[in-house]
Amino acid sequence: MTRIAVIDIGKTNAKLALVDLEARREIAVVTRPNSVLAGPPYPHFDTEGHWQFLLAGLRDFHASHGIDAISVTTHGAAAALLATDGSLAAPVLDYEHSGPDTFAQEYNALRPDFDVTGSPRLPMGLNLGAQLHWQFATDPALHDRTAHIVTYPQYWGFRLTGEVASDVTSIGCHTDLWNPFAGCFSPLVDRLGLSGKLAPTRASGEILGTITRGVAQATGLPLTTRVATGIHDSNASLLPHLIDRPAPFSVVSTGTWVISMAVGGDAVPLDPARDTLVNVNAFGQPVPSARFMGGREYETLRQPSAATDADLAAVLGAGVRLLPSVQQGSGPFPKALAEWRPAEPQNANVCEVAIGHYLALMTAECLSMTGAKGPVLVEGPFARNRWYTAMLATATGRAVVTSPSQTGTAIGAALLFGGSAQHAAPEVPPMPDAVLRQLAGLWRADVAGRGLHIQ
Repeated sequence: MTRIAVIDIGKTNAKLALVDLEARREIAVVTRPNSVLAGPPYPHFDTEGHWQFLLAGLRDFHASHGIDAISVTTHGAAAALLATDGSLAAPVLDYEHSGPDTFAQEYNALRPDFDVTGSPRLPMGLNLGAQLHWQFATDPALHDRTAHIVTYPQYWGFRLTGEVASDVTSIGCHTDLWNPFAGCFSPLVDRLGLSGKLAPTRASGEILGTITRGVAQATGLPLTTRVATGIHDSNASLLPHLIDRPAPFSVVSTGTWVISMAVGGDAVPLDPARDTLVNVNAFGQPVPSARFMGGREYETLRQPSAATDADLAAVLGAGVRLLPSVQQGSGPFPKALAEWRPAEPQNANVCEVAIGHYLALMTAECLSMTGAKGPVLVEGPFARNRWYTAMLATATGRAVVTSPSQTGTAIGAALLFGGSAQHAAPEVPPMPDAVLRQLAGLWRADVAGRGLHIQ
């Protein structure tokens, strides 16, 4: 058995998972909230708190099970600015901070067009280039203090190994800094004066290095323990399917963000105003994608509930539906305001069913915008939401295959150390459901009736 410890830093939680690589199953998982520190100088991630949590988890996992190697996956839109001595030259900025918006006009004059980068112009710090521009503009001494800039998975790789790098999936994740079609840095790197500071880009599956003596002493791991370069979390969800399945198919990675990625679909023009983008997969290939903040919306809306088929019947009987968008500023309808029809349900169980339907219909719209074809493979927590999966199958008219993984990303990150293709999960065509289809049609008609574009 090969045991891979996977560091998985999501926007909501930081996790450490131990994966049996051959069986593709998680042996153990520990988590802590990814709480944002208020500052100064700005809202930032608790990297030191995470580091102590990760060292303790690595020590305990190795003592209990043994660890053969370490992989890293994190959310996108984050980078670490390292000083010459390896410390942070500035805290790792929370991408939901609105500070970069104050320099939007200046930044817009610098950033390349969508057809060069595949990056839509996003608010706050969701474009990594905008973060860096704002940080250097507001702290003029920061540029000189910064020796290296590494994307977020590689920050943890640096803490483990002392080696600096960026990876293709993270630098290619709506940063404005990468040309996914040519496989090289975009002109923005030179325009921001980052040439020589932005760490060299490596393939996600390359070995970054082996752990430092300090990490070995803190965890009990041998000095020969290898660490992979690392991968963006949505691309970690995509990787097992790239290995196992022939195209076409699509993968929906669910968490704080719901990211739909189309592999081998129809070639369609992407609309950057609707939060479509071009991701870069673990093999360096461009992947048409679309996203919305579905996990955040779910947590905003949900109440304690235990919905049953009776609640589903109540939703269908009354035609209860939620129109977009609960979270503004991103997604296919970034400026729309949420609205319940015919009225907001007062029963938490009924609300739970309707929320699942809403999230599925938003996902179906994202899939349509990317030209997705073939089965829909759902990773992460929404794979266990039967209201979501049933409506997704109905709205797309395609088979929906769900993943049993607890974290949605750990298996893919572990596969950076190799692993043969496995028999793909069977595709079960959706059962015709005329009433669900009718509700989906009402939702789409309502969205179009509000003057919003529906694919």
